[in-house]
Amino acid sequence: MGFLAPWFLAGIAAVGLPVWLHLLRRHRTTPQPFSSLMFFEPRTQSSIKHRRLRYLLLFALRTALVVLLALAFANPFRRTTAADSSKRKLVIAAIDQSFSMRQGDRLERAKRDAAQLLSTLRPDDRGQVLAFDSQVHAMSEPTDDRAVLQAAAAAVEPTDARGSYAELARALRALAQGARMPIEVHLYSDMQKSSLPPSFTDLRLPESVRLIAHPVMTQRVANFTIENVNVPYRVYSGRKIRLQATIAGYGTEAATRRVALMLNGREVELKSAEVPAGGRAAVEFLSLEAPYGLSRGEVRIEPADAFPADDRFLFSVDRQDPRRALFVYQARSPRALLYFRTALDSSLEPAFAIDPVTPEQTAGIDPGKYAFVVLSDVGSLPQSFENSLQRYVRGGGSLLLALGRDSAARSRVPVFDEGIVDARYFGREQERFQTAAWLDSAHPAIGSDNRWGDVKFYQAVRVEPGKSRIAARLSDNTPLLLEKRLGEGRVLVFASTFDNVSNDFPLHASFVPFIDQIAHYLGRLESRAANQTVGSYLELREAQRTGTAVEVLDPKGRRALSLEEAARAENLVLASAGYYDVRRANGQHDLVAVNTDRHESDLELIPAETLALWQNTVRSSTAPDGGEAPQPKPVSFWWYVMLAVLVTAIAETLVGNRHMHVDKEAA
Repeated sequence: MGFLAPWFLAGIAAVGLPVWLHLLRRHRTTPQPFSSLMFFEPRTQSSIKHRRLRYLLLFALRTALVVLLALAFANPFRRTTAADSSKRKLVIAAIDQSFSMRQGDRLERAKRDAAQLLSTLRPDDRGQVLAFDSQVHAMSEPTDDRAVLQAAAAAVEPTDARGSYAELARALRALAQGARMPIEVHLYSDMQKSSLPPSFTDLRLPESVRLIAHPVMTQRVANFTIENVNVPYRVYSGRKIRLQATIAGYGTEAATRRVALMLNGREVELKSAEVPAGGRAAVEFLSLEAPYGLSRGEVRIEPADAFPADDRFLFSVDRQDPRRALFVYQARSPRALLYFRTALDSSLEPAFAIDPVTPEQTAGIDPGKYAFVVLSDVGSLPQSFENSLQRYVRGGGSLLLALGRDSAARSRVPVFDEGIVDARYFGREQERFQTAAWLDSAHPAIGSDNRWGDVKFYQAVRVEPGKSRIAARLSDNTPLLLEKRLGEGRVLVFASTFDNVSNDFPLHASFVPFIDQIAHYLGRLESRAANQTVGSYLELREAQRTGTAVEVLDPKGRRALSLEEAARAENLVLASAGYYDVRRANGQHDLVAVNTDRHESDLELIPAETLALWQNTVRSSTAPDGGEAPQPKPVSFWWYVMLAVLVTAIAETLVGNRHMHVDKEAA
């Protein structure tokens, strides 16, 4: 017991005020009418009788009011700990359901031990079951029903996600803010070291939480795994595919492991890998020949070890012929076609084949048959073809326009539908050329290959940007690369040409990756890996492009999206290992292979001192057995004292009014 402001106790001296009011103030008698005082002798009246206390109840109330006011300003408190605030507590069974808990009977032991704990719950306590991997899932609400809690523990199932003790700590901090009782957390986990966060501060818990660890494993299990597989997803050439797999050993001795390559359920090749103690080995397969279409591939270790769930690694391959692209150019300017086609053919896996035509040959061509269309400095087009291009783009097609001398003769850019301001000629003499002064590396057509600083531009056509996105500018602020969305499609404008007349771009190394990237972007063949990791996101559609449905089947063959999500969702969380079958509205069909995070394959345990440190940082606030005494926390009684002041003031008013009423009647 103490006072936060003890100097205010000096206010108790004001108790003398009620004493003065009731005892020491001058006594005055009530005058009484009398006929004559001539026969009375004047004398001093004794005041001893009047110095006795009158109205004892009123005096006591006034004295108590002064004392309580002084106590209220002194702010009395009692020192206590969180454990003393309530005898009731919330008992939480936190069960690890991450991928590593699939090894052996780890999860079953954790569930059994948690159910046994919940069966011994005290009548005054409440319990709750949490399951966690990379996220925390509440399996039950806080309750004192043991049957409900045991059923919740039994319902915990293993997942393919990575474990995260930091996420568990964050969820416990949030629960502690809303709980009005101490929390006792029983952690049932394999205590995998890879589940720890990089920063130990992420494990902090509030003082009202006590952590008790129940490891289901006491020693490390040696484990081999397929750590990674490097293989292209899209294949366009007829040659065999090169595949490289990495075999990793965690806590293992040097060993020889057999590695099998599977494609569509059939074994293609079998090789051996010499894995050093606790090290890695690479295995290369050169004979993978995928059939046309989507194929399901797998690399596996034979025979399986103590943790067979991670002895296989999935990948997918999409084999198809190069897609056709329409290139419209002026017959008198063939250099743009030469440079553009050569740049596309320079790719390791050429994804597109060029169909060149002149403007006069486009009258009967349907753009819908092509992955994208390029108009290279075209002055005029047949009206029928230009109308077809409009419909093609609005329906989801892609168009690239390169502007030169012939394009500048028009007042507007076809399909792009923005006005041409002028054509600028900078000249080759006296270093009057322009350079690319600013590039948007976030644009998919530019990306990381943005080394354009030494490219010289001698001619550029200035176009009104309107509402288009500018991805590159010249040093005189002329927009060099612009993009506009029309309907479901996209139109890109390059304000110069693809030959070496208006610029020397084709003579630089950055030209080939630029053409390759812009072709993949126009053809909607954005680069993607042959495999993904559980917990990553799959892009379903571009931002703000809603309305067209996307169908996704998860590894179990169930629909991964509701009807509303299929029409609006931009991304999908890949929550399970296996193959996701994705069909988009534009007809694109993808097979996404998803593997578990290989950090879960390292079954090394948290060092005992680290686990003790985590528990002790919590126990220092809750004073467990053998720990240091907790720091007491002051609990103020100010509100209770003020309530007593209010009650006393009301009582003093009622009693005082009663006595004043008596005096008036006596007068």
